[in-house]
Amino acid sequence: MPWLSDIFLFNPEKPLLFTQLYFWLFYGVVLLVFSIVYKNRAVRNSYLFLVSLFFYWKTSGLFFLLLIFSTIVNYFIGNWIYRSENKKVRKFGVFLSVFINLFLLSYFKYTYLFVDTLNSVFNTNIEVVNHLALWSNNLTGTHFDVSAILLPVGISFYTFQVMSYIIDIYRRKVGPVKNIMDFGFYVSFFPQLVAGPIVRASEFVPQIDKRYNLRKEEFGYAIFIIMKGLFKKVFIGDYLAVNFIDRIFANPGGFSGFENLMALYGYSLQVYVDFSGYTDIAIGVALLMGFRIPRNFNSPYKATNVGNFWKRWHISLSSWLKDYLYIPLGGNRKGRFMTDVNLMITMLLGGLWHGASWQFLIWGGINGIGLVVYKQWKKISPYEHSKHWAARLWKIFITFQFITFTRIWFRSDSMEHASELIHQVVHSFNASVITDVLVSYKWVFLVMLLGYFTHWVSNKWKLALLNWYIATKMWMKVVIAVVVVFIIYQSWSADLQPFIYFQF
Repeated sequence: MPWLSDIFLFNPEKPLLFTQLYFWLFYGVVLLVFSIVYKNRAVRNSYLFLVSLFFYWKTSGLFFLLLIFSTIVNYFIGNWIYRSENKKVRKFGVFLSVFINLFLLSYFKYTYLFVDTLNSVFNTNIEVVNHLALWSNNLTGTHFDVSAILLPVGISFYTFQVMSYIIDIYRRKVGPVKNIMDFGFYVSFFPQLVAGPIVRASEFVPQIDKRYNLRKEEFGYAIFIIMKGLFKKVFIGDYLAVNFIDRIFANPGGFSGFENLMALYGYSLQVYVDFSGYTDIAIGVALLMGFRIPRNFNSPYKATNVGNFWKRWHISLSSWLKDYLYIPLGGNRKGRFMTDVNLMITMLLGGLWHGASWQFLIWGGINGIGLVVYKQWKKISPYEHSKHWAARLWKIFITFQFITFTRIWFRSDSMEHASELIHQVVHSFNASVITDVLVSYKWVFLVMLLGYFTHWVSNKWKLALLNWYIATKMWMKVVIAVVVVFIIYQSWSADLQPFIYFQF
């Protein structure tokens, strides 16, 4: 029966997304069974581990075996480190875990970059071979393609998550989970599995043993934030991408500098609503099951400087890099020069975390330079500590321009496309087409305006709307949710777009 295969088999052409009807049917079934087993915490946790594995199977196919491998290896290494009183043994356990995790991440994510760099530097012609697929074919008779290495969805997120667990056990900040099913649940919890936030053991593990508890206000908040996430992702992000942004970035040289510039501003909005939209949905979906996932965004385009931006954007990654990379490197404890070096190393590796290409290294490097320059500029800035609204507006404006500028390398498919975009903006702006472009893409620019307005509007207004929704009666919540979802999905103009951070 074809419908059975659609339900249970993995289709690489249609990975499971939060925005699909299938996901909400899946989630409905998960909640139904959850309502039966939630009082027995051991059964509840094991059940959520198994449905999370199924979710990952529907998202990434056989790569769910890699997730199981990571779970088993890090569970036992974590217990070994915790039980040992020998510091050298404990350090070796951390080294072993970090080596295994980074080796797998590097193999799947950075092999092409490494081989391409070797070929360019030494003028060789080395070809990538998927040795894992080759071994599987030889040992078990499978027929995997050995000429390509595919990137498992979410591997960067759950790798950093288990590494923080191991390091925190070594530091005696947390103890190990009680059993492997609970650890598997922590690693694979499906709302945040494939695109974060990166949830630390100290934030999540204590919730594993807690009884289910969801206040009426939290229920309203969960529904509201799910609607907000869908609105941001589908109504704004996908619409802009399909109808404008993707066209420009696919061929920057074929469009005027004005169109390239507008696509760049559009992408700054798209990447925010796409990623924060995913996080909103993840937080809401998890909260309905009684689990609290930390906030990952805090109005990042209201940042008044680059440092402030990185405290507001992808908070779970920024704090991870600070605690597990920047501070261990020495942080700001070894003088100004080494502080700047540590910042640059952290941001370069942060760029590399996002993707295996020179564009991401450049993007990370430019952000690092921005942080270093700001550290010096704030010492002499005449308006650094000004409370005047004009000074604040100016700082937000300048910071936003800088962050948007860095997106050139974050979004461009190649260095050539990045160069083309810059060339068109600088040398072929073609102001005469502005009116025609604005008229031709009037709905695109109206949606873009709506997106930026909802981001920059006062938090008091947003909080008032949230509190109003929470205070409404249940029937009104349902009616509003139905109407909002109907409006959101009327904006479909093509197949649903994968979340941007799935590729990271």
